[in-house]
Amino acid sequence: MSTHHFTRQGPHRWRRLLRRTTAPAAAGTALTLLLAACGGAGGGGGGGESDAEFNEGETTIVNPSDETGGTLRYAIAADFDSPDPGNTYYAFSWNFSRYYARTLLTYTEAPGEQGIELRPDLAEEMPQGNDDSTEWTVRIKQGLRYEDGTEITAQDIKYAIARSNFGDRALPNGPKYFQDLLANSDDYEGPYADGGDPLEGFDGIETPDDHTLVFHLNTSFSEFPYLLIQPQTAPVPADADRGEQYQSHVISSGPYKFDGEYRPGVSLNLVRNEEWDASSDPTRRALPDRVEVQLGVDQNEIDQRLVNGELDVDLGGAGVGPAMRGTLIADEGQRHNVDNPQGNTLRYLNVNTVVEPLDDLACRQAILYAADRDALQRAWGGDTGGDIATQIMPGALPGADPSIDPYPSEDGRGDLEMAQEKLEECGEPDGFSTSIGARADRPSDVSTAEALQQALARVNIETQIKQYPSDTYTNTQAGSPDFVHENDLGLTVYGWAPDWASGYGFMSKILDGDAIQDAGNSNISELDDDQINEWFDEVVAVEDEEERAQIYQRIDERAMEQAAILPAVFERTVLYRPTNLTNVYYHAGYSMYDYMALGTTRE
Repeated sequence: MSTHHFTRQGPHRWRRLLRRTTAPAAAGTALTLLLAACGGAGGGGGGGESDAEFNEGETTIVNPSDETGGTLRYAIAADFDSPDPGNTYYAFSWNFSRYYARTLLTYTEAPGEQGIELRPDLAEEMPQGNDDSTEWTVRIKQGLRYEDGTEITAQDIKYAIARSNFGDRALPNGPKYFQDLLANSDDYEGPYADGGDPLEGFDGIETPDDHTLVFHLNTSFSEFPYLLIQPQTAPVPADADRGEQYQSHVISSGPYKFDGEYRPGVSLNLVRNEEWDASSDPTRRALPDRVEVQLGVDQNEIDQRLVNGELDVDLGGAGVGPAMRGTLIADEGQRHNVDNPQGNTLRYLNVNTVVEPLDDLACRQAILYAADRDALQRAWGGDTGGDIATQIMPGALPGADPSIDPYPSEDGRGDLEMAQEKLEECGEPDGFSTSIGARADRPSDVSTAEALQQALARVNIETQIKQYPSDTYTNTQAGSPDFVHENDLGLTVYGWAPDWASGYGFMSKILDGDAIQDAGNSNISELDDDQINEWFDEVVAVEDEEERAQIYQRIDERAMEQAAILPAVFERTVLYRPTNLTNVYYHAGYSMYDYMALGTTRE
């Protein structure tokens, strides 16, 4: 999962059929993992004694405990895209925001495939759909309160969805599923438009009373409940909203609240919210007394502090960097503190379909033929970093087909003869030049760019690597088509996890032409293929899961034929869990540890 605003094509083509996780978000995938017995209790800092085993956190809860108290310490090399629940698309931010932002639905607190089962959060029960899935009714629990003691209402949730989806001043980060799906909302100018009632004209959501929401959709959408786990459904009191500046102090509906203000690039600290009612919230353990986040810390420093016991969690959830990865896997004294789960995140490069000469299909295909997949895997740490990918959808998603491989080579090093043929076909027999965008604070991103740069040089495709910070990459650089065009970013390193466990939840925002946006764009290749667009329009009304899976498979295969994405690996992260960390497990819904479950035995 990874981003908002309006599309480049004006109102979405949803007007035609009237119908976006990256994340990157994202939601999870139905991993067929077996639950086993819980691991043993841990001791103090990093590297200490533990009964846990290597990769135990992928399938079980390591160091289970109900002990409360202490301070949980996070750090990250970059920053949030925004800690505002309505303005974020990074998976770690969706995970972390649950400390202070409750949503209509949430995931189950469990490892394995049980973890991606939906359950009510603010909602009193699961949503009720009508016969054709065009209307969904959600009733929220009564007596829920913000940190200031005021009651949370259905209108606050409606307002939260409005501010993040509608109008020219809508919050830029995060998906726009609600904008696409809600009926009778085309003319709504958003809550920031000048005028009276900020929700006047927003008829896609009806609130017949303070505890009921009725969502009216412009098409059948059987997967709609998955949208209700998104942080955009966290309530926002209209009188406290300050647009993008609301991130400075989000009004809490969860077990923790901001301690002071969020300091971009520096810190975000949380303390307990006395108004939170634990009896209404069975999915949040809320064990630590305090949560501290340091921002902008060098990745190598984060890794070392984790191992030294000076830090509890790497907030980014992408695992330790290359310098520490091999050391931890090989060190028998540390392996028991390491998890190496097979996730549902695709690491890949966007091949832009608009930047010349990549607007020619054959030139794009030349890049995929010339790519050295073995080197790309090594850039992600070899076998422990990920499994080589030749298709787009992770193998556990319905419709995924690992046999899709339209650009094969005998040794995985690339087919240079076919690459040269494609260069001649697109009128560039002597090669061409373009740029590769990457996140500067993510060493594996940079290594991936370097690996591709070396591979393409073999067929005289010259590339310049341009590095940008993570916190602006998905919105301002790679996520801005204008910036991409102006800076000749024909290739961009990216990663994507599903917003929920289906082909639509994984692929719609990165492959559907309707998903192209002026800012926070996740369809960075700008693929706008009529056939793929039509399939996305068609699949939302299909109730049969197997039939939907077949359509998702066709979308995957055609997108690969269009050479819009160069898959690198289906990521395996190397996650380090200090022995003082309790209730540690890999959550398939977020493709990282479940942050809300964590506690600490350290004061």
